[in-house]
Amino acid sequence: MVAQIKTIAFAGAFLIILAGTVALADDPKGPDIPFAPERDTSLQDPDNPEALFRVDMAKVESNWPLSRADLMKITPKNLEALSQDQVDQIYGRITAGPIPDGIYRGTLFFAKADTNSPITGDRETRIRDAMGGLLGILAEKKIGAVERVGKLLWKGKVFFRDEGYLRNMIEDLRLLNRKIDREDTVPKVTIPRFTWLNYSWIRYVPFLSNDVNLLFPAKLYCGQSLMDSRRESVIVDYYFNDEIEEYRDSPDSLAGRNGLKIRDEIRMIRPGFYLGRAYINKIFLLNFTLYNEEVAEKGAAGFQAGEAITEECWAGEQQRAAALK
Repeated sequence: MVAQIKTIAFAGAFLIILAGTVALADDPKGPDIPFAPERDTSLQDPDNPEALFRVDMAKVESNWPLSRADLMKITPKNLEALSQDQVDQIYGRITAGPIPDGIYRGTLFFAKADTNSPITGDRETRIRDAMGGLLGILAEKKIGAVERVGKLLWKGKVFFRDEGYLRNMIEDLRLLNRKIDREDTVPKVTIPRFTWLNYSWIRYVPFLSNDVNLLFPAKLYCGQSLMDSRRESVIVDYYFNDEIEEYRDSPDSLAGRNGLKIRDEIRMIRPGFYLGRAYINKIFLLNFTLYNEEVAEKGAAGFQAGEAITEECWAGEQQRAAALK
């Protein structure tokens, strides 16, 4: 039993590593953008009239489109004030955009629970269902500790677009509490020490910058979304990560086919800013964001002016009329 609890604590921490650092929502207001009503009477269950139902994404996009001005209002922080249904509605109204390249800082969040919804439930229910059985129950009880450990470990993702893979930035290898294969050869990258000091010159000031380790590789490609099959997403796939160069069985195997079978998918809100979904063995667990300030600043003016969005993945047949304005 002790061994199982330790396994859950580390496995849960690893989920946080893959998807982002935990941030506590300090902005109680979500973005001022259109959403479909919480209740869609055309889909209402006559036997359960109080239940909430997820609205069809094609209908949401047609009746409540997001303009580029709307997308500019969304930030990694104000997303945390939304319900899961609202986060899903945003995801269903955006496309994959270009596959990211370079360093992206990340934040994960468990969206506010839709307590009356038989579909989304709350974060503890999703964790229990994803991991299953006794281990799922233990993970549900350990979520607070998991979040704290994840915050100390994970700093973001580095995308190698041309090579078709990415790696995760891990700050302190000691917190992994396991042996790292060939630890002295783990590649590193320099990033700002504090997430709120996102200025490029900081990386050159020793006491304000930080060398982090690159671990947990994943393959990168376009593929079908597990939530919205109308168009593709950028897929971050850890299943066959043992085929990537410089793979380390410890700890990288935890994410792969013999471990948690992690699969993420992301879509672009605007240049440099992506919304993602993390899955364990095809079961949805949590949301996350990825942000590159340099790309965001460089692309903001053109995006607002209506420049064409580069689509490296299939964007589907439904036109995003409002987003083209």
